[in-house]
Amino acid sequence: MRWWHSVQALFKRPTPGFRLMNGADAAQAAALHAASFARGWTEVEMSRLITDPNVEANALVSQQQLAGFILSRIAADEAEVLTIAVDPGWRKQGLGRQLLSNHLARLAGRRVSALFLEVEDENKAARALYARSGFEQVGERQAYYARPDGTRGHALVLKRAID
Repeated sequence: MRWWHSVQALFKRPTPGFRLMNGADAAQAAALHAASFARGWTEVEMSRLITDPNVEANALVSQQQLAGFILSRIAADEAEVLTIAVDPGWRKQGLGRQLLSNHLARLAGRRVSALFLEVEDENKAARALYARSGFEQVGERQAYYARPDGTRGHALVLKRAID
């Protein structure tokens, strides 16, 4: 049976590592965003955000490919998550939580004391991630998200203090 573990090890993907994003990541980020959301952002939009000095842009990368990323805009001592995405092939492995945890540490290093975000009320996986990460609901936006079927979803506004 040991030989089977050796064979599996040959095909195992390397664990993704964290790094700051740069403009060269825009195309991959746009493709990953489009695979994750009903309305994806363009490569130009991604490039503008990633290179904005007021945006903290962090990635998980495996073999030169984005496994996930998170972008937050910083204003004074607060920040807002603009987007977070994990490649469908990497989901359900705890990478979203690792990505968020690393991002919180990076924001703390930039003297951010609170992080806000909006999440669709029906996105159970994301809501569970944020609850486990210490976010609490502080508001709601009715009919905020446009869905592909023409209906609109509510956004929950969440906040987490950064120590």
